[in-house]
Amino acid sequence: MADYILMAESGSDIHQETARRHGIVVVPMHVNFGDQSRDDDSFPPEELYESYKATGKLPQTAGCSPQDFTVAFDRVHAAYPTAKILYLAYSAATTISFRSAHLAAEGRDYVMMIDTKAVSSAQRLVVTNVARMLEVDPDATEQQIVDFVDDQVRRIRFAFVPGDLDYLRAGGRLSNAAFLGATLLRIKPTVEVIDGKLVATKKRRGAMVKCVGQLVEDFVTREPMDLSRVNLTYTSGNAPDPLMRAVVEKILLDHGAQEIEWVKSGCVIASHSGPGSFGIAALAAR
Repeated sequence: MADYILMAESGSDIHQETARRHGIVVVPMHVNFGDQSRDDDSFPPEELYESYKATGKLPQTAGCSPQDFTVAFDRVHAAYPTAKILYLAYSAATTISFRSAHLAAEGRDYVMMIDTKAVSSAQRLVVTNVARMLEVDPDATEQQIVDFVDDQVRRIRFAFVPGDLDYLRAGGRLSNAAFLGATLLRIKPTVEVIDGKLVATKKRRGAMVKCVGQLVEDFVTREPMDLSRVNLTYTSGNAPDPLMRAVVEKILLDHGAQEIEWVKSGCVIASHSGPGSFGIAALAAR
């Protein structure tokens, strides 16, 4: 029975402690400050915010290159020559990473790849659920593992509210007119990942805490949910806003949530949503 080494991109927001605990290999995505490219996981989002504030130019993000994966695959294979690598990819609809991995995997029969169709803490939830499954059942067959991953991909749900619409505007995802109208009317769009694509699904109006509370209530009630694990995303500071945290956790606990994890996003996610953002990931019930 082959051992399996899990691999994901840094856009999954799987940080060092979690990666180390589960033996997950994290391949860095990239953030480009003009001609300078930096690894996503090598600096805090606050540096990105300060750069945008100082220059008015939003750093551009980039997925992993074939060379990034070639280096990662070779390093893992050298350390664990009998193991298989199971790469659980950031949504292929949103980045070049999955295609890059395909190119790098040519001639490497020890590499398996599955598109999670998820980003940020939703991808994190899928990957860490697979890690836990393998820890509980290390003798699982390849087909059992693939079936488990496919089930996770079908059931994962993710929604977020950007903290600063100016980042969507600067990144070309929101027109100047729409930005002005949303700002004047205090509109907070909800963005969801549907079949791997980012889709604006609902507009809420009012303070951020109010909109986040409405999002969470809607998220956990519109379809039966498995709330045994919930991953929550924030993008600035060393901890989520205390009031927001209290509101969100009360709603989740009232609906029977068990394991609630707050995860600070790295720079790839933060560059799209800005400081003060909130996201929620959980599985739909079977």
